[in-house]
Amino acid sequence: MLKADLHIHTEYSMDCSTPLGKIIDRCLEIGINCIAVCDHGTAEGAIKIKSMAPFKVIVAEEILTPHGEIMGMFLQETIPSGLSVEQTLAQIRIQGGLVCVPHPFDTFRQSALGKKVIETITAQIDVVEVFNSRASLLRDSTKADRFAEKHGIAKSAGSDAHTVSEIGNAYVEMSEFSGRDGFLQALKKGKVVGRRTNPVIHFTSVWARLKNRF
Repeated sequence: MLKADLHIHTEYSMDCSTPLGKIIDRCLEIGINCIAVCDHGTAEGAIKIKSMAPFKVIVAEEILTPHGEIMGMFLQETIPSGLSVEQTLAQIRIQGGLVCVPHPFDTFRQSALGKKVIETITAQIDVVEVFNSRASLLRDSTKADRFAEKHGIAKSAGSDAHTVSEIGNAYVEMSEFSGRDGFLQALKKGKVVGRRTNPVIHFTSVWARLKNRF
């Protein structure tokens, strides 16, 4: 059985300073044996940690479009930010990846994909993140869960960790899998487990962003 934290950031994100080695050590310490690394605007960190980790790593990326973020999963290379929603979806498909909507309906997150856009692309969504540890309001998670249930879309969960201590705050208990199709099948039968992270943790992301900028 896998404990899969499907939303983790590394030092390759502009708002995170967590080294790849420390992520691996923390996962081994707490029993997380599958992760999706989805840095902002790059797949480089995910590709590198996949070659280092003794457990499953899904190469992913949070891609910023003019309407909010879309997560590509099972990618081969970086997809540039700034493309339209349609172009981003096309780039994910070209690489044989899965389309995931991270932190949907999040009231306080400016990077959340808008409701109207989500409704427009529903047929192209493979995965919906129904629990994000950094999401402040339970009602937003509930809304995401109901949306996924209504449309028969696989549900994911992740800590959205930008610090080592956050890793494992949310994960999916799921069966072993092979490849993207096997992942999707296992995810649909998985169980979401999670707890909310103290909102104060957001200050660490702000500090990391400032450090990386200057």
